[in-house]
Amino acid sequence: MSAAQRREQLIATGRQLFAERGFDATSVEEVAARAKVSKPVVYEHFGGKEGLYAVVVDREVRSLLDRIATALTAGHPRELLEQAALALLDYIEDEPHGFQVLVRESPVLSPGGNFSSVMNDVAHQVEHILGGEFKSRGLDPKFAELYSQALVGMVALVGQWWREARKPKKEMVAAHLVNLAWNGLSHLEPKPALLTRKAR
Repeated sequence: MSAAQRREQLIATGRQLFAERGFDATSVEEVAARAKVSKPVVYEHFGGKEGLYAVVVDREVRSLLDRIATALTAGHPRELLEQAALALLDYIEDEPHGFQVLVRESPVLSPGGNFSSVMNDVAHQVEHILGGEFKSRGLDPKFAELYSQALVGMVALVGQWWREARKPKKEMVAAHLVNLAWNGLSHLEPKPALLTRKAR
């Protein structure tokens, strides 16, 4: 096995173990044993468990963001919303180990590698689309960030739930998410106010 092939094998092994056990419960010994190599081989390629974890998380982050960025390239805003929801659900379905790595608590050493930071990156992409839509509809674009966080958070939490439930079908989940988000977004009030408490 070449050095590049060995590295890929170790990344795949680490990904599976981190998904199954989490960062803290996974050891270099386990990675080496499952990959049928000695511990020094793992250290040689990654410098230790932290280095391997960083590579695994970085790949998952890029994979998920690439899927969502591809989905957010063109179309009517409702279609963009559908495609973004489906992109996340596709990732959850296609990459269960990768998704599990992202939603587990990450160690202090990689603050940018947890699910909330990934979803924050996605929300920033959505924010640009919403900002343009808000302007075209006479709404204040400074609130686009708030709405993008709300939308992405809704899809992400439903995605986590669906990962376990697996019912209804993915397309139906996406349709219901879009139904709630779009039909709510299509009737936004320019200056929303609470009925029970005045804003301070």
